[in-house]
Parts: sequence; C-alpha cells; structure tokens
Amino acid sequence: MRLDRITIVEYDARWPGLFEEQRDRVEPVLREWLVRPIEHTGSTAVPGLPAKAIIDMAGVVADYDKVPAAFDELAALGWITAPEPGDAEARKWSLCFPSIERRSHHLHIVEESSRGWPTWLAFRDHLRTTPADRDEYARIKRSLASADDEDRPAYRAGKAPFITRVLQQLEDR
Repeated sequence: MRLDRITIVEYDARWPGLFEEQRDRVEPVLREWLVRPIEHTGSTAVPGLPAKAIIDMAGVVADYDKVPAAFDELAALGWITAPEPGDAEARKWSLCFPSIERRSHHLHIVEESSRGWPTWLAFRDHLRTTPADRDEYARIKRSLASADDEDRPAYRAGKAPFITRVLQQLEDR
C-alpha cells in the first residue's frame, strides 16, 4: 500500500542527478537484456515542470520473459517489484526504490515490441521543448492533486485527455 500522497512540488534541479545515480546502479544488472540505455521519463525529466518527486525510469528490453532473472540482483540494490494493473498485458515490469510505500524512484521495464514506451519519450521530449504545454500540464496536475491527493486512478484519468491530445498532435505532424 502506498503511503505517499500525490504532492506536486516545484522542479528540482537535483532530479537528473538522482536519475543518473540509480541508472548507474541498475543498468549494469539489466545490460544483458536492454536494447537501449535506460531513460529518465515522466515529469521529473522535464526541466521546469512541477512534479511528484518520484523519478520515473524506463528500460527497454528485447524479451519481457527474461527479465525476472535480474530481480534478485535488483532486490540486493534495494529495488522491489511493484506490479501495476495492466503490466502483464503491456509486457512491462514495474519496480520501485527504496520501498513501495514511499518510493523515490519507479523503474518501468518494458518489452521493445510494446507500443507504449515510445509515447513516453515523445511526450517527455515535447514538454521539454514546448513551454506552453509544459505549463498547461503543470496546471492540470496541480488541480488534480489538490482535488484529492490520494486518488491515483482519478489523477491518472484526469491527465489522460491532455496526454492523448498532445500525442495525437505529434502523430499528426
């Protein structure tokens, strides 16, 4: 059970370094399966964007079914499996550090053939280069968090129309 509330804080210039620190710990464990370097994703990867202070990371692997071989070694580093609804269907593993209840980092390991991960990078990159959309996304996130800082499904659902609109615009280009 998660104990952290949905709290949106101002962008912290330390977030990229916190990502790099954990990437440098987990990437060697996963290197055998990775098809590309682990990426910093989510709002903490967008300079100037207020966010929940949880560093999202994405590792793309060739074969989802092979990854559990790394779980013991990842656990020795403090990374805990934290399955989310829909993970298996998305061919994705979710892990967190240092605990499920109070995570500072969230690692999504997804199979290369999964359709979702390229959109994570496209959305991140769009917000990095489009201040008006970055600011609108910040407004939406703050509004949703202030409405109910414990309802994660409502928070995710409330952000979805904006994310879908941006991704559709990117696809239409």
